[in-house]
Amino acid sequence: MREHRLDAVPSLGSLYTKALAASARAQLSRRQGSGRLPEVAYVADGLGADPATLSAYQHLLGEAGTDELPAGYVHVLAFPLAMALMLRPDFPLPVLGMVHTANRVEQHRPVLLGEELSARAWAQSPRAHRKGTLVDLRVDVRSGEELVWEGTSTYLARGTRLPGAVADSPASSPEERAGAAGDVIALWSLGADTGTRYAEVSGDRNPIHVSRLGAKAFGFPRPIAHGMYTASRALAQLARFRGDAFTWDVEFAKPVLLPGRVALAVDASGESVRYTGRHPRSGKVHLTGTLTPRV
Repeated sequence: MREHRLDAVPSLGSLYTKALAASARAQLSRRQGSGRLPEVAYVADGLGADPATLSAYQHLLGEAGTDELPAGYVHVLAFPLAMALMLRPDFPLPVLGMVHTANRVEQHRPVLLGEELSARAWAQSPRAHRKGTLVDLRVDVRSGEELVWEGTSTYLARGTRLPGAVADSPASSPEERAGAAGDVIALWSLGADTGTRYAEVSGDRNPIHVSRLGAKAFGFPRPIAHGMYTASRALAQLARFRGDAFTWDVEFAKPVLLPGRVALAVDASGESVRYTGRHPRSGKVHLTGTLTPRV
């Protein structure tokens, strides 16, 4: 896989603007392309946290106000590199409308404010799904030569098929895996401005999160919470279980319509801490996952 080095990591806001402006042209090029994922990795240096934005992120998500970057904030810093990769003319799946279905982070040690970081992003593992195609966007973050953080974001491109994509292994749904175990430790009341507030600290201004018209264009009656907002807020409430190194998994089920409420339940009886976010009255599952401390 060849590497393509960028001068800097672009902002998510500029990337969404580019995606909207070039949508028709990109769709045409995909129809004419090979249907294969590009065999290229995007690389960029100079990732670093802005102290004011980090503080605002920590406050919004309920993280401690320290010099350690929350694992979700490292995702915020590095994921635009993967987004830029998806906006290549030869990327065979439509970026707008893709559904974030799961996320996995491996934190090898705490990442600190002031560290000079670099990132590498690529796409892999296209697989057929009954509703379209799943693909993994991988991002590695290094401090010097040391690998400190790895992330895998899984997306579903609805209604799009790639030739040669292997069939996805059948698995139970997040709702089925959630079960009924765990004690409710928190009840979140998410205001109508939750999407906008998270967009301000993450740069992710996807219209389905910040605009009623944008949400309706993709079939939602009103804006929905960012998946990484709910996942990262759950991670913040599991701080006492994390340690310095951990693996953090999350799967997204029903989106959280804003305004909305989420009851977070936790089961810490095993080697991995299980967590589930549900609607407090209907029991509808919004997200489920595990946190596994690493020695």
